[in-house]
Amino acid sequence: MSFTSRSLLTLLAVSLLVCGSTWITTSIAEPAKPDAAVARTRKQVLMLDDLYKTAIVLITDKYVQRETDLPAGTAFKALFSAMKKKGWHEVRLVDATGEPLVEENAPADDFEKAAIAALLAGNPGFEQVIEKEGRRFLRSATPVPVVMQKCVLCHPNYKDVPEGRAIGALSYIVPVE
Repeated sequence: MSFTSRSLLTLLAVSLLVCGSTWITTSIAEPAKPDAAVARTRKQVLMLDDLYKTAIVLITDKYVQRETDLPAGTAFKALFSAMKKKGWHEVRLVDATGEPLVEENAPADDFEKAAIAALLAGNPGFEQVIEKEGRRFLRSATPVPVVMQKCVLCHPNYKDVPEGRAIGALSYIVPVE
């Protein structure tokens, strides 16, 4: 039996339709639909981030007057601990300078190391969806910049850091619901 060019092309086309449909579908598949639950969680992280950072700046501005005053960052670490204990979310301060004043503020894992690198490169945030114990979580990191000269009162090592430059991050782990 001999095949003509036309019959060979017909056979090839039928083979592609029957056997190769997965390949064709995969190669031209539409992008994944946005995950509404992750979008809601991302919005929650942004709200928490605004709340925490606004309050830290307000407390620093109004109540931290001397080196002996309780630093707002220390107060917020207690607040972060309470949120975790109650099961709401996890958040922690992470150093981006490479020389943390407190060793527990050093990046704790690969996510935080990658997040710090991304934030120092100028990205406005860094995130990843993870699964832990059968539940999904959004890990997100946002920059903590020097926003006022008063920051140097508790952090003299930042005296030469220009306002607005990231010196740290808030690293969040928030359940996706």
